[in-house]
Amino acid sequence: MQLSRYRARTSRIGHIFISHLHGDHYFGLIGLLNTFSLVGRKNALTLYGPPGLNDVLIAQFRASQAVLGFPIHFVELRATEPNTIFEDAQLSVTAFPVQHRIACWGFLFREKPKPRRINKDIMPADLSVKDIIALKNSQDVVNADNSIRYRNEKYTLPPRKSRSYAYCADTRYFELLAEWVKGVDLLYHESTFMDQERELAEQRYHSTTLQAATIAKQAEVDTLLIGHFSSRYRDLSPLLEEAKTVFDNTSLAIEGQDFTIPE
Repeated sequence: MQLSRYRARTSRIGHIFISHLHGDHYFGLIGLLNTFSLVGRKNALTLYGPPGLNDVLIAQFRASQAVLGFPIHFVELRATEPNTIFEDAQLSVTAFPVQHRIACWGFLFREKPKPRRINKDIMPADLSVKDIIALKNSQDVVNADNSIRYRNEKYTLPPRKSRSYAYCADTRYFELLAEWVKGVDLLYHESTFMDQERELAEQRYHSTTLQAATIAKQAEVDTLLIGHFSSRYRDLSPLLEEAKTVFDNTSLAIEGQDFTIPE
C-alpha cells in the first residue's frame, strides 16, 4: 500500500534487505511477495536476511498453500564483520553486524567509480563509439601508427562523484560502527530516545539522538538521518534539535520524504 501511495515502481525491485526479525522490520514482507505474484511478476527476486527468515517464509507459504509465480533467491546473513553481499558493475552492498537484542545487520550501499565524461563542447565530430568508450575509460585515442589523435585529458571531464548511503538498523551505540560507515554521503541511524533516556536505550539495545549524532561526527559523514522514534514523542522537533547540537547537518527520517544525494 505504501509503495503504491508513493508511486514506487515495484517492477524495479530486484533485491530486498531485511536487517533483523523483529516484526516492525519484516512482517510486511509476506504480503509484499504475494502481491508481486498476484500482479504477474516473473523476474527473480533476491532476499538478504538473518538466519530463520527463510524458514518463516516457507512456513507461511506452506500454511496458506501459496505458490509464487517468480523465483526467490535467499542470501543468509552470518558475517561478524563487514562483508560484501552484492556487487555488480555499478554498485556494491556491504552488510555489517550491529548490536541489538537479536542478530541484526546494517547495510552500506556504495557506487563504483564512474567513467570520465566526454566534453561535449569540444567533442570532435569524427569520434566513433569505440573512441568515446576509450576516452571515458581514461584512454587516449590513437592512430594506426600509435600516435595520439585525441588526448583523454583534453576531451573529457572528471567523473561524477560516486555516492554512498549507509542504513544502520536497530542498534545500541558502539564506536566501531563509525569506522564501518566512514565518510558516507548519507547515514541513517536509529534514534529511538532522547539522550536523557540513555540508560533505557542501553538496556533495550537502542540509541539516543546524541549517540547517533556522535557516530555521524566520528564517521565524518555528510548528512545524518535519524529515525525509529519511540511512540512517547508526539513532537519530534526536540529530537532533531538535540541531535543538531552534535551534528548540525541532521534531518528527521519522515516516511514519504525524499532525500537526494548529489553527484
